[in-house]
Amino acid sequence: MRSLLRSGVALVAAAALGAGIVLAGTATGADKGNGNGLGGQPATASQIYLDEIKDYGVCRGADPSCYHEWGNGWTDGEPKRILIWSRTAGPRHAHLGSPLAPGLNPPLNANNVAQSALIAWAAERGIAADYTEDLSQFRLNNYQAVVFLSSNRDTLDDTAQTALMQYMRGGGGFVGIHNAFGAEYSWQYYEGLLGGANFYNHGPNRDGTVETINNRDVSTSFMPETWAFKDEWYNLTPYPSFVNVLLEVDKATSEATPAGHGESHPVSWCQYYDGGRSWLTTLGHDAAAWTDAPLPGDEFFKQHVMEGLESAMGIKPFCTV
Repeated sequence: MRSLLRSGVALVAAAALGAGIVLAGTATGADKGNGNGLGGQPATASQIYLDEIKDYGVCRGADPSCYHEWGNGWTDGEPKRILIWSRTAGPRHAHLGSPLAPGLNPPLNANNVAQSALIAWAAERGIAADYTEDLSQFRLNNYQAVVFLSSNRDTLDDTAQTALMQYMRGGGGFVGIHNAFGAEYSWQYYEGLLGGANFYNHGPNRDGTVETINNRDVSTSFMPETWAFKDEWYNLTPYPSFVNVLLEVDKATSEATPAGHGESHPVSWCQYYDGGRSWLTTLGHDAAAWTDAPLPGDEFFKQHVMEGLESAMGIKPFCTV
């Protein structure tokens, strides 16, 4: 089913089916300080969780005034650099392959296909990519974005949590891919960074129909109205709120659960969060999406990820509504 999320700003989840329209007034400095997340944008109440929407105590939403130009975003003439973080403290996805050795940029194994692909895709665009799963190497100030690549469960310790928070407040870029939604369940700041969402469950890896909800953003402007892809389509709870929804999967092909989604099932979105830029997708489960193996829609997935990454870095316009 095509979503009602047409304005580019996510439906605020509501508690009852009959919920009406919620309109946010123009954001003031005080509003932004208390983290209402709306940034002056209208939001429509949909079907779930109106009483449980959290503001996370930060400025978040589609309003670029939430961004801090404090030195962590890319500027013209500066080298382009990202850090890929794939540390798992729980079940490890096949596309990640074997755990990496300690240190920065350790030798990759043949089965580390997602890390290898992302490094290569970045290089094609002149972006240098470091990678690690070593907490002692989680240092972010030399990068315009950090990519959480299916890094899950308690992937960060206290020191790394503080580093990520400070990095975002300085205008950093965050990209969360697939099982990054299964991380840091006990850290509310991270839940907000994901758009007020967390992994709940999923059906089997299966074919689905992706729907382009917002074709104005750089990460979707090249896509047709619908396209085929294969994934384990995530159900999320809480449901994303105050975000710019980019893509959904058709409910009929996603095995969406009413507890998590109702009639709409977003799979990619973006937001400004606590001074930084956050670009997010639940896509990317199938290892074929990261290799040369044939997979319908993989060319759209690759460009989606890389355009989203460049926008989070500040190279291209971010999160166009």
